[in-house]
Amino acid sequence: MKAVVFRKHGELDALEIAEVEDPVPGPNEVRVAVKAVALNHLDIWVRRGWPGLNLELPHILGSDIAGTVDLVGSEVRGLKKGDEVVIGPGTSCGECDACDRGEDNRCSQYAILGEHIPGGYAELVVVPGQNVFPKPAALSFEEAACLPLVYTTAWGMLVEQGHLRRNETVLIHAGGSGVGSAAIQIAKSFGATVITTASSDEKLEKAKQLGADHTINYVEENFSKRVWEITEKKGVEIVFEHTGGETFPGSLKSLAIGGRLVTCGATTKPKVEIDIRLLFARHLSII
Repeated sequence: MKAVVFRKHGELDALEIAEVEDPVPGPNEVRVAVKAVALNHLDIWVRRGWPGLNLELPHILGSDIAGTVDLVGSEVRGLKKGDEVVIGPGTSCGECDACDRGEDNRCSQYAILGEHIPGGYAELVVVPGQNVFPKPAALSFEEAACLPLVYTTAWGMLVEQGHLRRNETVLIHAGGSGVGSAAIQIAKSFGATVITTASSDEKLEKAKQLGADHTINYVEENFSKRVWEITEKKGVEIVFEHTGGETFPGSLKSLAIGGRLVTCGATTKPKVEIDIRLLFARHLSII
């Protein structure tokens, strides 16, 4: 099959189209013919590499995949050749205590397609049967492929970890990003008031279309100061933080008493200094 691979970490020119062997599914696996694969910032990070990331090269990127079932393992039920499907990007052993609790992302063998194992920049991809779901009929393959990684991440942060409740106020950073745009929609579905930041008026306008109640251009104004103005000096119950060190201090300052900061990323920088007194004095949580 044809696939887009890289043989060494680097910039965009590290990618090449190559012929690789067709993957063969095991008894509990399914092979999917890829119709669409979405792009994520994760693809850039993996392509560039980081200390401790050990991949079998050449590596195939691509976490978000939609396609049709091509082959079905002997132990897989409920799927047949030709089914239109979307793939959950996180794989796990399915047998440990974490998996039994439905917390598969805490499995010691947890891996993400395109990050730790071969992904969807290819004509075919093999995944566990438990990771294959029916594609919503109303969505195109391209639309379905944009959903899994960012929406499962945003749901896990806001709902499972952040325990979002109705009528709370949430600050969502980078509303123009994939995970940020997903978080806006999830928060609104819970009846939350959403404040979002972005670097341009164009991105802020899109955030409003997705449901954001208040928008802040963080290039032009101090976002934490603006949050306190919007909330009438109460702060927000949750900060959805995924941009990293440059926003982290201001995110903590934006929290109300008892507020929760949930984080999944460090796009700007990975390290930050924290005044611990702020944590215990205001009963804050970092998750």
